[in-house]
Amino acid sequence: MLRGLYDWTLSLAARKSAEWWLAIIAFIESSFFFVPADVLYLPMALARPDRAYRYALTATAASVLGGIAGWMIGYFAYDAIARPILEHFGGLSTFERWQNSGTGLMLVLLVTSGLAHLPPIKVVTILAGALHVNLLIFIISAIVARGARFLLLAWLLRRYGESIRVFIEKRLGLIAGAGAAALILLYILVKYAF
Repeated sequence: MLRGLYDWTLSLAARKSAEWWLAIIAFIESSFFFVPADVLYLPMALARPDRAYRYALTATAASVLGGIAGWMIGYFAYDAIARPILEHFGGLSTFERWQNSGTGLMLVLLVTSGLAHLPPIKVVTILAGALHVNLLIFIISAIVARGARFLLLAWLLRRYGESIRVFIEKRLGLIAGAGAAALILLYILVKYAF
């Protein structure tokens, strides 16, 4: 089923309405959708490199708005909506572990999730709302994290074209994950060593 959803999302890149679909996918990915917006963004940016940055800004804006929706689900409807979503995605135990960790760890997770999907962005946005992370700080962090991801992809695609696509699809998550792990380690060191 997931493969079919992935293929369907990828097929949207060929449509005239692709930019609208990119915005929709980026929005819902940040609150409950399985497939990352990159699946649609990459073929669109490769097909129209002159629009790579425009698409990056569209995906960033929609992703941040979707993140706000996820935050609101966690903040206003934890028991009715957020808890079942977190249970479905396996994030409930994570939430319970991080519930007392504070806003600092939540912001690190938001950045790592926005950059590398570790943990999934939808889980982090809902957790941020449920933990009552300040909405303005949440929005700024989401803009930085998601904007950095999509603008980096735009730059790579504009600079290296089709040859970078395979690299991005296979290794960027791993590289971004290593960066995310480094950020988490830095947070832990600062929090507990100083």
